[in-house]
Amino acid sequence: MKGTVGELGEFGLIRELTARLTTTPAVKLGPGDDAAIVAAPDRRVVASTDILLEGRHFRRDWSTAYDVGRKAAAQNLADIAAMGAVPTALLLGLVVPAELPATWPTELMDGLRDECQVAGAAVVGGDVVRGDTITVAITALGDLRDHDPVTRSGAQVGDVVAVTGWLGWSAAGHAVLSRGFRSPRAFVEAHRRPEPPYHAGPAAAGLGATAMTDVSDGLIADLGHIAEASNVRIDIHSGKVDVPSQMNDIGQAVGVDPLQWVLTGGEDHAMVATFPQDVKLPARWKVIGEVLNASVAPRVTVDGAPWSHAGGWDHFGDAGPDGPGSGERDGVEPSR
Repeated sequence: MKGTVGELGEFGLIRELTARLTTTPAVKLGPGDDAAIVAAPDRRVVASTDILLEGRHFRRDWSTAYDVGRKAAAQNLADIAAMGAVPTALLLGLVVPAELPATWPTELMDGLRDECQVAGAAVVGGDVVRGDTITVAITALGDLRDHDPVTRSGAQVGDVVAVTGWLGWSAAGHAVLSRGFRSPRAFVEAHRRPEPPYHAGPAAAGLGATAMTDVSDGLIADLGHIAEASNVRIDIHSGKVDVPSQMNDIGQAVGVDPLQWVLTGGEDHAMVATFPQDVKLPARWKVIGEVLNASVAPRVTVDGAPWSHAGGWDHFGDAGPDGPGSGERDGVEPSR
């Protein structure tokens, strides 16, 4: 496709974007009307929203438009799965400059569409508007399918803490990109396009998970949200947390303890949940800690002691030595 967004025009851009979409049985009416219609058999709709701003959440010299689309969809669909729900639909709000090549938003839409297909959802509508800075605003919807939601507030003393998915890979990939390299490729790609274990969320709900969240701000930070909401303390056993050998190699090359990335690196969107001790967990879930009686701060400890380094991302906090919290993402601030 040639030309710019301005040359294509608003309605021409909308036609190009919607022409690239696929659908699912849950979508009863897709793009083209005043609003979409998505089936909600459970009569409860799970909803989540996020905003990505160029220069704050992504850089075009690091990530393609397709990468940004995959990442934008993943971080929102992961929130749906972390409630124990099945993702069904995604809506896009897009702000772009008129001089932007028209291929950028269409490739973005390809990324959104493909990530939705991985999760079993579909893009059902949205809006586009002209602006000075590329902004991608996503709203994701999901269906509980007659199950109760798994919130952050249900962890019980005596529960085990288990995780499925990658931890620290995105942060390690960011460290590689920050130093001008593009390999090891697996970690760079993990930063550009996270791969949340979507199906693990509803499955965890079926197994009796008492609390759950996806790891977007860092393991310690996100477990801290569970601990605070549940009024408990959580202890992580560092020896049970996987640190891949290649991550160790990257850490040695850049002078960072890779455990820091695993414990505080966000944006991998792994699922972390608490379960009763007697639950038989599938092999994909790895027990990494336990839920204890609430005590004085901190809410989350590592091997029984406070973690002495920066612990996760705060959108309005100060940057640590490796960037904000566990390492900045695509510029200044990680997307969530």
